[in-house]
Amino acid sequence: MPRLAWFTPLPPVPSGIAAYSAELLPHLAGRYEIDVFVDEHDSPGTSHGPSVYPAHDFVWKHFLRPYDLTVYQLGNAMCHDYMWPHLARYPGMVVLHDAQLHHSRARVLLSRGRLDDYREEVRYNHPDAPSNLAEIVIRGHGGTIYYGWPMLGTVMRTSRLVAVHSSRLAANLAEEFPETPLQAIQMGVADPVSSVSAAEIRSRHRIPQGSFVFAAYGGVTPEKRIPAVLRSLASVVRAAPDARLVLVGTTVDYYDVAADIRASGLGDHVIVAGFVPDRELPAYLQAADACLCLRWPTGRETSASWLRCLAAGRPTIITDLAHVDDVATLDPRSWTVLESCDESATDSNGGVQQPCAVSIDILDEVHSLTLAMRRLASDPALCDTLGRAARRRWEERHTLERMAADYERAITKALGLRSARPADLPRHLQPDGTGRARALAAELGVALDF
Repeated sequence: MPRLAWFTPLPPVPSGIAAYSAELLPHLAGRYEIDVFVDEHDSPGTSHGPSVYPAHDFVWKHFLRPYDLTVYQLGNAMCHDYMWPHLARYPGMVVLHDAQLHHSRARVLLSRGRLDDYREEVRYNHPDAPSNLAEIVIRGHGGTIYYGWPMLGTVMRTSRLVAVHSSRLAANLAEEFPETPLQAIQMGVADPVSSVSAAEIRSRHRIPQGSFVFAAYGGVTPEKRIPAVLRSLASVVRAAPDARLVLVGTTVDYYDVAADIRASGLGDHVIVAGFVPDRELPAYLQAADACLCLRWPTGRETSASWLRCLAAGRPTIITDLAHVDDVATLDPRSWTVLESCDESATDSNGGVQQPCAVSIDILDEVHSLTLAMRRLASDPALCDTLGRAARRRWEERHTLERMAADYERAITKALGLRSARPADLPRHLQPDGTGRARALAAELGVALDF
C-alpha cells in the first residue's frame, strides 16, 4: 500500500480546503497509508481517519521511513504558508486550488522582512515582468497587480505532477508550463446532511414565512460581489418586499459590509449570519430559495461553496468565467443558454446539458444580476427546473466518490514520475538543512564541511 504524506489545513481552521480534505481523506484511507501534516500552530479537532502530525515532524519521519509521495493541498491563503519550506525540497503532487499565489507569497515574505527573498522569487517566476514590479508591491501597491503576475513558476517547475479542478485551467497551464505533468481532478463535495432543519434556520433569523431568500456563502468580501448584490437587492425588494439576503461566512477587516447595508437602506432585508459550523451549513443551503455564487477577480479557483449549492438542489447565480465554460447556464438578458458555454459540453449520457445556473456578465453585472434575482424571486417553476438540473450535475460529476476515483488516477500517475529540482531556484528555496549548525559552529570559530 503506497505511503502518502498529505500537507493540508484541517478543521477547525476556517478554510474551504480544510473542509475539503476532511471530507476526502476517509474516501482514500483504505487505498493508501496516509499521514497528514498540518501547521504546527493548528490543533485539528476531531480525527479524520489518518494520523495527524505537526509539519516539523515530516522530515524525520520521511528520513526514517520515506514516503512514496508527498501531496500538497496548496491555496492562496495564510493557512498554506507552512508548506513552502517543503515544496521544493520534497517535490510531490501539488493540488493547486488557486492559479494565483502572489497574494500569499508577498504577504508571508514581506511581513517577515524578507524583501530580497521576495524580489528573487518575483524575478524567478516572472523574468519578463517590469523591473520595478517587486518594488511596487513592497511599497504597498499590490492589489490587482497580483492577478497579472500569479507566481506559479516555482510550484510548476518543482512538482512531480500538478493537479487542478478544471480541465480548461489544466489546458491553460499546459501551454505555459509544457514540461510539467498536469491532471484534472473533478472536485466533489458531500451530500448535504444537517443537524438542524431549514425551518429552524429561518426561524432563528426571524425570516417571515413565505419570504424568498437569497443566500451567499463563503467570505463576506467584495470579491464575492457583495456590493453588487446589495445594489441589485435594493431593486428586487421594490417588487418583492419580503425578499431576504443571508450572508453566510466570515467577514473581513478590509470590507465593512454593515456600512454597505446601512448605506443601501436594506437593514431589514439582509442578515449577516457570519461563520457557521459545518454541521449547520446544509440547513443554511436548504433555507435558501436561490444561491449567489459570484466571484471577481478570480484566481481561476473552483468554488466548493457553489458545488454544495448544486448538491443541495438550489438554483444558483454565478459569474460567467472562462474556466467554467463546461457548465450550461442561462443569460438573464435573454433567458437562453449563454453563448460562452462550451458546445462540446454534454451530460453523462452524451446528451445536451440542461442549464443548471444563471450566469452574470461581469461587464454588465448589476443590470444582469438584477434581472436574474427578479426573475428567480417571481418564478418558482424556473427555480425548480434549475434546482433539479443542479442536483443532477452534482450526482453525475461532483460527488466525493467521483473525486476520490480521480485522485486515485492522479496519484498513480504521480507515483511513476520523478522531478529534478531546477538548479536555478532562488537560493532561499535550496537550503541543505545545515545552515543553523554552521551558524552555531561559526560562533565558536569552527568551520564545518558536511
